[in-house]
Formats: sequence, structure tokens, C-alpha cells
Amino acid sequence: MASSLSQTMANLKIDDIDEALYSRQLYVLGHEAMRSISGASVLISGVGGLGVEIAKNVILAGVKTVTIHDESCVRIEDLSSQFFLSVEDIGKNRAESSLLKLGELNSYVEVNSYLGPLKDEELKKYKVVVITDCQLVPFDDLMHINDFCRSHGIHFIFAEAKGVFGRIFCDFGEEFTVLDMDGEPPYQYQIHNIVKGKETEVFIDPEVHHQFDKGDSVMFSEVQGMTELNGLPPQQVASKGDHSIRIGDTSSFGDYKNGGLVTYVKKPVKMTFKCLRDSIKDPVYETICFNEKKLRQLHLAFLTLHEYFKKTQTLPNPWSVSDADHFLEIARSLQTSSPDSLADPIDETLLRKFSFTASGILSPVQSVIGGIVAQEVMKAISGKFKPINQWLYYDAIECLPDNDDDVSAMEVLSKPKNSRYDGQIAVFGEKFQEELAKAKLFLVGAGAIGCEMLKNWAMMGIAVGADGLVTITDMDSIEKSNLNRQFLFRPKDVGEMKSLTAAAAVRQMNPDMKICAHENRVGKETESVYDDNFFQGLTAVVNALDNVDARKYVDDRCVVNLKPMFDSGTLGARCSSQVVIPHLTKCYSDTKDAPEKSFPMCTLKHFPIAIEHTLQWARDEFEGLFKQSVETSAKYFAEPDFVEKTRKLDGCKPLELLKELNSVLVEMAPGSFEDCVKWARMKFQENYTNQIRQLLHVYPPDHVSKTGAPFWSGPKRCPTPLVFDEKDETHLDYVVAAANLVAQIFGYASRNREEIAKIAAGVKVDEFRPKSDVHIPANDEEAKEVAGKQSLDSDAVEQIEKIVAALPDRNKKLTLRPQDFEKDDDSNFHLDFIVAASNLRAMNYGITPADRHKSKLIVGKIIPAIATTTSVVVGLVCIELYKWLQGKRKIEAFKNAFINLATVNFILSRPTAASTKKYGDVEFTIWNRFEIDGDKTVQQLIQYFKETHNLNVDMIHYGTKCAVYAPGITKNPEERLRMTLRKAVEQASKEQLPSGVKSIKLQLGCYDENDEDKEIEVPWVLVNVS
Repeated sequence: MASSLSQTMANLKIDDIDEALYSRQLYVLGHEAMRSISGASVLISGVGGLGVEIAKNVILAGVKTVTIHDESCVRIEDLSSQFFLSVEDIGKNRAESSLLKLGELNSYVEVNSYLGPLKDEELKKYKVVVITDCQLVPFDDLMHINDFCRSHGIHFIFAEAKGVFGRIFCDFGEEFTVLDMDGEPPYQYQIHNIVKGKETEVFIDPEVHHQFDKGDSVMFSEVQGMTELNGLPPQQVASKGDHSIRIGDTSSFGDYKNGGLVTYVKKPVKMTFKCLRDSIKDPVYETICFNEKKLRQLHLAFLTLHEYFKKTQTLPNPWSVSDADHFLEIARSLQTSSPDSLADPIDETLLRKFSFTASGILSPVQSVIGGIVAQEVMKAISGKFKPINQWLYYDAIECLPDNDDDVSAMEVLSKPKNSRYDGQIAVFGEKFQEELAKAKLFLVGAGAIGCEMLKNWAMMGIAVGADGLVTITDMDSIEKSNLNRQFLFRPKDVGEMKSLTAAAAVRQMNPDMKICAHENRVGKETESVYDDNFFQGLTAVVNALDNVDARKYVDDRCVVNLKPMFDSGTLGARCSSQVVIPHLTKCYSDTKDAPEKSFPMCTLKHFPIAIEHTLQWARDEFEGLFKQSVETSAKYFAEPDFVEKTRKLDGCKPLELLKELNSVLVEMAPGSFEDCVKWARMKFQENYTNQIRQLLHVYPPDHVSKTGAPFWSGPKRCPTPLVFDEKDETHLDYVVAAANLVAQIFGYASRNREEIAKIAAGVKVDEFRPKSDVHIPANDEEAKEVAGKQSLDSDAVEQIEKIVAALPDRNKKLTLRPQDFEKDDDSNFHLDFIVAASNLRAMNYGITPADRHKSKLIVGKIIPAIATTTSVVVGLVCIELYKWLQGKRKIEAFKNAFINLATVNFILSRPTAASTKKYGDVEFTIWNRFEIDGDKTVQQLIQYFKETHNLNVDMIHYGTKCAVYAPGITKNPEERLRMTLRKAVEQASKEQLPSGVKSIKLQLGCYDENDEDKEIEVPWVLVNVS
């Protein structure tokens, strides 16, 4: 018996990848892996919480077909984790009841249900078979299925989640090829020199320590002079130095001139897997964060569970001592009859806890295991990333109640209540369920992490009580690319607000959940909404944010209000989580993030050596031509005194701003669409022909530097001017995009590509003659030196007057439409312009152009993302939330996570304790503060600290940059001393504090009485000004 959905969409050719939908996932997996995935059929047996989690992620990933198999009916405890079932489904088949909602996740995937026994004929249909419920598939049958899959080239995965414990087994056959073990870009380095000979030495950027090893294979590209190296088959590294490698004979090749890249070549890796029956006896473990002794204990525990079920046809009752005793008897019996792999002394405490909770169903644990399994399904299909070899065990035992001495009470509290939360009550008891029901949580963000978080909370029963509430806020609306990961959204929701849509979707999962959705950005501008009263009423704050500044702001608010914060993030196959616990851990802002990569200005303007440089140049060009200068021009019409105000600016700023006006209102301003094309054609000539010819006039190909070395040497590439050809696709791409952008700014209708090509071909271009008086800085130091000497001389003043005279009449209002860069709209010509502009510049400099997909990733600063990592990290965060809501307050109970699903690398570590500092004999951390009541004057505050704490205050700051009081910096410091703190902060920050703000956070600068140059670090100050 089978039924299906979405068959029409699923019949599309597998090469037709919808990049608008899968864009973020494509940056994780790549097109080849995605093509493999889109042609594969997957069977998932068992549609409980774990099975539906796996199915959800696999369907979002875009396989060809998913068949869900289940012969059992819905029970009330299924609702503890099966988010696509409802009370109305109780008594119905689990697969049939889940089919419709799973089918809605991805219209490209055919979703079927199968309700019969797993016979060989059915198994033959699939590329991957996943078994999730051994109560449905007896262990002997499971081994037969595994044997059958091995003999027919079908990849087999078996997974379980029992209470706080989980495990995964993978068997991908006797010989499985991994095409890419880690998914990271192969390391690549700029070449600085090549000394040819029988043994060739390749010198790499001396500021970089390369990662090449002897025996590695490398390939060369973009080498000038010794061009024979380009495109050669992979060359083996014979030996290496700190900044060089040696390869084979190049004595017959040409002489090296400059440029070039050397790139590591990844090699496929063969892996061998044992069958399930052999692997049970002689297991191979992924050690992740556990030692092998504990892994063997967990292996024994699961084997015991299956034997227990085989004997009793049930699982151990929750927290039953007698059942745990029986469980241990079976474990000892298995150990006696089993091989050396189970020879360790039994850890009775661990196995008892396993027995106590094995009947439990926890959505967060199933989220973790389900996310990992779904990623293994994709590995099996595509050969992308390292598979699990072969057993992976997980537990969250530290989140169990701290009541080892009161097991009998727990047995009573954990009995079934005919409640949808019975699966969770079996682990934690009914009193804890009441705590979850009255929790007040603030979820900041409703994207992928936010959607997964809400799903888990609905299953956990968070905020279902009269006093409970989840407040969620997100200022963004739904885009098509979100649908691949943010599973609460559907195509019909595109354009709607994320927070409102997510809240409505999660109410369908659990109608009792109290949730209030906002559309606000969380920041200083909304402190009247999310004020101190709001934060102080919360149980916890959970971040689902994608930028550092917002995280730091929320972190600061949590520190001020002594609230815990749970943060997480994903990057492709990697994810991490951090808990911030008052008085225990360091806060998020204590973590130092790597600075954003920037490029020297001269490299971007004149001497690019990599596609990243040309893309950044193109992005800057877009901003300058179509946004900043247009916004400046709009001010010319909006502000009557704009020109006069501009004239009064310092240095060369008047000329720079007026040149922006001229570039838009005189040079760019079209009278027709034909003028837009002419402007675009002339801009091509200026950027890719004339400027390059001017650069070569200043620095000819044979130019020698001051040291006598060739100027165009090492990584520095000598450019070549381009000659416009309307038949060249990239040349025409540029003109089409630039012309349409000008047309959008000035309100003209577009034309087709053929018409634009014809107009561009007819544009007359004057012969360019390089100027001899032009100086181009050779490096950034020289550029800074030149900039420091610039001022408004008589020629500049004359230029200003000419520009002002040529400006149009202000009274003839002109509507201008600045272009705000939007990477995900393929119809707006934004990305078209940047890709074309970058690739033309790459052609100038002999750099390999980048396709649209790669260009969008780099210039759009896109974060690669896939649903699996989101499932895993959210599950881990919810497990930490369990601990806080139980009242755990010891740092060793909590875990930060650093996960890489690509390499099966799991690090679960104790959070870093808050740093302790000291002034005098007083120790303090970020969680300590001075609290001052009343809106005192600045002078009174200084006197208070002198008299009460013997601290000499000479500086007071609000935020990181705002000096409330600082003699020598603050204007009129004597006047500032007499102000109240609130007024002083408002004057210094030039902002009114929201009316709901009851307190102000200040930082003090204090000095040592005996040494005024010696600063003393002290806790921050919380002033209660209300």
C-alpha cells in the first residue's frame, strides 16, 4: 500500500537545481553532490520523533523521493516529539498521518508512505535505507535487512534515541569512496617566485605558513612566463620548506615572470564498513567527546535494551528500581557470553540511569540524532564528507535530575499521565513539566534556528501554562531561499513576516503554547519595548541571530539584568552553541571574534591578484555609482542649502561630494534609455581600457622599482587593456546591467539584450591619451602620504565652481532611486553588474573569473547553511535549557558545543568560567557591579566612589565610545559635573533615553592615588535612575 505527493515536480530532470531555493545548501554541498542527492530515493522506517526529524531534513535537502514506513498507530506519547502529528491523529497510522505535512516541505521531492512489512522487493527500490525503531523491526530482522542492503549496494543506517541516550550505526558497504573528506576549500597560495630546474622550487607568500606536506598533490594556474605549469596534471610535492615547496623537473619550461596560484588537490578516500552482525561483536566507535570505555558501556546498554525488549516485549518502566535490577542482570549475562569488546566492569550507575530513562522520548535528543543521521544520508548518496565509522554514541546524562537518593519519588512522578508530554515526563517527572509550562522565554530571531527552537519548545511543553509565554521577534520577511531550512515556512508565506508566520505554524503543532510575535529589531531603538521590566520578567533569553553586533547587544542586556543567554550559530556543516550563565560563565562579548578580512586599498584599485579583490572592487563600484552618489544627489534637491553646506566642509571633501553630484546629475543623467546604454559603454571604456592604459603608462611592463627589481614581479600582475566587443558575453553583460541600473535610478523602461548590443556597438569612443602628470601610488603607504598632503588648491576651487555652474536647476525636482544592493533578487541587475564588473577586471589582470554562484557567495557575504546542522545545534541548546529550568547552577553541569558534521568532530566542553579581576582586596567578574540608586549628578557619583570605595574617578563612559565625563575630552567638564547622570548621558550620546529605561550602565576610569598614570580596573556601575 503506497501513496505519494508532489510527483509532477519530482519528475523534473535532476540537473535542474533550483538555485533560488537551494542556494545556501549549494554552498555547503556543491553542485555535483546536489545533483547526486536530487536523483536518490530514501526509505525511512519508523515515523516517531526521530524518524520524522530525519525525514524532514532529508526532504528539505532535496532528494528525489522519500518513503516513510511505519506499521504502528499514533499514541499520545508520540506527541512528545513527533511534530507533524496531533491529538486528532491518535489511533491512526503514523506514516499516513505524517505524509501530507512532510510532502509540503519541498515540492521537488516525492513523498510516499509504505505500511507493509520490509520485504526484499521493497528494499531494492532505495539508495539508502534508514531504520529508526527496533521495537518495530526486531533485531534479527534488522541484521537481515543490513545483509540484504550490503549485497545490493544499498547504504544502511540504523539509529535510536532513548531518553537522554542515542546511537547511530552506518554501513556503506565493503568499499565506499569519499570524494571530499571535509568539504573545506582546498588550500591555495599566491606564488612569489619559481626557480626552475631538475627539482623546481616554488616560493609562496613569505607572510603565510603553507599547509603542504611531502607527498601532497598540487596544481598550478594563472602563472605568467612559465605557462607550461598551468593545467598540468597534479604534481607531487617532493619536499617542503617554511615558505616553499619542491616539485619535479621544469628545466625545459619558460622563465617565470609573475603571478600564479598553487592549489592542493584533494584525493578520494576509500573506506570499508563491516556488517551489523560483525560490528555488534567487534565495534568501531567514533570517539567524539567520550572515552572509549564509556562508549563500550553505552554499547552494552543498548544491546541490553534490545535483549530486555525481546524477553519482555516492553521497555523498562521509568525510574523503576526493579526493572533496572532486571536490566542489569541481562547486561551481566550478555557480558559473560560476549567477546572482549564488552569485558570492562559494568558501570552500574550509568546502566541504571539508562534503564530509568530508556522509555523516555525527548524532542531535543531526537533533534540531535536526527540531524546527524540526515547528514549521513547525504554522505551516503554523494560521497561528500567523512561518514560515521561505524558507531556513534551520544548522551545528555548531565541533564537528568540531581536526585540519585530519591529514585522512588521519581518513579511516582514519572508515571504516565495520559498526556502528550508523557515521553518527557518519563525522564524528568511531572513537577518539571510544570516548570516548563510556566517558563517565560525571549527568542530573538525567527530564521532557521528560531523555527527549530519553536518546534522543540512546542514538543517540550514550554509556555503552555497560564503564566508561561514565549516572546519572539524578527524584523525580516520570508524569502524563497529560506524555505530550504526554515521549515515552518511554505511557498505561500514568501513575503510575510517571519515571526508572525512561525508563531502561527507552531500553534498548529501545540495549540496550548502561549506565544507573542513581534516584528522589531532588538537594539537601542526598541529599549522602550524590551526595557528592564521586560528582561527582569524573563526566565531566559535564547538567541537565533546571524550577526555579532546584535548578539553583543542582547548579551549586554542579559548581563545587566542577570539573565541567562543561550546562543548558537551555524556555518555550513559546522555549528556551535554557548551558554551564558549569571555568575558562572564568561559572557558572549568576552569572546574575541576574528576581525573581518579587509584588503589594502592599492591592491583593490590598481594591483589585484585574486578574484576576491576584483569582487570587492566591483562591490565598491556598485555602491559608489548607483547608491552613495545617487543619495548625495537626492540631497541636492531635498536640502536648499546643500551646496553651501558642502563648500564649508574640511579638506577635499567639498570637491569629492560635488564630483558625486556631477557624476549623477550631469554625466549620468539620461534623456532616454539610449543614453543609459551610452553611459554604460563609456564606463566600460573608462574602467577596463583607459585606466589600465594609464596605469601601464605610469608603470610600463618593464618598469623597475627603486630597489632595481622588476616592478611587475612576484604576485603583482601586469594588466592588459580590454577592447570592447559587443559579441563578448561578459562585455555585453556589463553594459546591459549598468544601463538597466541607470534606467532604474532615473525611471526609464528596460530594453532587450539585442537592442542594447546594437546601441552599444554604435557608441563613438574618443581616442585615449595617457597623461604624464598622473601619479599612481605603488602601495598603501605611498597613498596615505599623498592623501595627507591633499588640500583645496586654486585648481580645485576652480573645479568646484565649474561643477556648481553645471548643476541642474534645483527647482526642477528630479526623483532619483538609489539602488540598495540585494543579492537574492535575480531581476534587479545588482548581482549581474557586480559579476560582470569583477570578471572584466579579472580578465585585465589574468585572474580566473568566478561564476555567478561563487561571486554571490563572496560579495553577498552569504553564510552557507543546511538544515541538518540547525537541527543538531538547536537540540543541544534545548538540552542546556533543560538544565537551567531544572535549577542546575554548577558550571560543570553545562556544555558548550563545537560540532563539524562533515568530519564527525564533536566537542562538548564545560563553559569557560567568568574571568576574575581584582582592585585592592576586592575580586570581581563581569557579573558584579556597583549599584547606585537615584539619578545623582556626575559630581555626586565621583564623590560617592571616593568616600565609599576610596576610588578616584577621572573618567565615566556610557557604551564603548561615549564619554560622559572626561576632562580634556568633554567640552565644558565643569558644566557636565553639575548635570544629572541621565541628562549627562543624553547630552554625550546626543540621544534621548527611552522612557522605559530604568537604569544606565556606566564604565568608570579610575586612577591610583600614588601613581596617576596607573589605571585601576573596577566593576561597571548600574545606576537606577527611575
